[in-house]
Amino acid sequence: MTAQRSFRFGVNMLVPESRSKWIEKCRRAEELGFDVIGVADHLGLPAPFPAMILAAEATERVRLTTFVLNTPFYNPALLARDVAGADQFTDGRIELGLGAGYVQAEFETAGIPFDSGRKRVEHLADTVVTLRRLFADPEYQPQPAQPYGPPLLIGGWGDRLLRVAAEHADIIAFTGAAAARNGAPLQMAGLAEIEERVAYVRELLGPRIDRVEFNILVQRVVPPAERADVLEIFGPALPPDVADTPEAHPLLLMGTPQEMADHVRDRRDRYGITYVTVLEDSMDKFAPVIQLLR
Repeated sequence: MTAQRSFRFGVNMLVPESRSKWIEKCRRAEELGFDVIGVADHLGLPAPFPAMILAAEATERVRLTTFVLNTPFYNPALLARDVAGADQFTDGRIELGLGAGYVQAEFETAGIPFDSGRKRVEHLADTVVTLRRLFADPEYQPQPAQPYGPPLLIGGWGDRLLRVAAEHADIIAFTGAAAARNGAPLQMAGLAEIEERVAYVRELLGPRIDRVEFNILVQRVVPPAERADVLEIFGPALPPDVADTPEAHPLLLMGTPQEMADHVRDRRDRYGITYVTVLEDSMDKFAPVIQLLR
């Protein structure tokens, strides 16, 4: 029987502040026991690669990830240079997270065409192939610190993107939600749909299943005292099958620290999710759960 994979815990930093504040909160994340610090790729937030390099300088052990890059923003060969340089300058602590992008307004602001979902996924696939090819070349410069480049996380939900992830990714991040076709906000999926997506990926992975890590980005960590306020915000977005039991949805983590730890274990058993990422505003609330799950 395959050994059960250990948990990993990440936090996505979102608030653009000063250099000193960035260093302070990255050190805080490491002190709280997080394994990975993530940097989102949205206009109005810090540029991912400088932020990760500074985070590495300020910390000792945490890994750094782009969670996730809007891949259509990037030329693959130029992205390879940035990734390899960041990995070199952090002594191999980089993980590379890629997505197809979904916020149409950001593409328009950047003057980049917001192509169809199919074309955005094709660009992501081409990017992955280019990165793998370049990083496998012993003559490539700059040479990443990690052989063959950083571990690759691909995040998404649709069939095309998950097929690319199943073929290439070391980590598959399930969004637990799907973007509307016009680039509107993500819509929370029901539990049956989440189970179907996980089963779809498992089938695609085949013999690779034991080598690939499953991730979920938790949208909110909710202690008992905040339950009513959070339900007022998220209630309209909840799918019918969890309308009365929102704590069952993987995008939310609700209850006491012990109850949250039990939910995380249940999601490992049910979906195979062992890499849990929370947002910056949930960092301190999630820390006691990390300690229980160690």
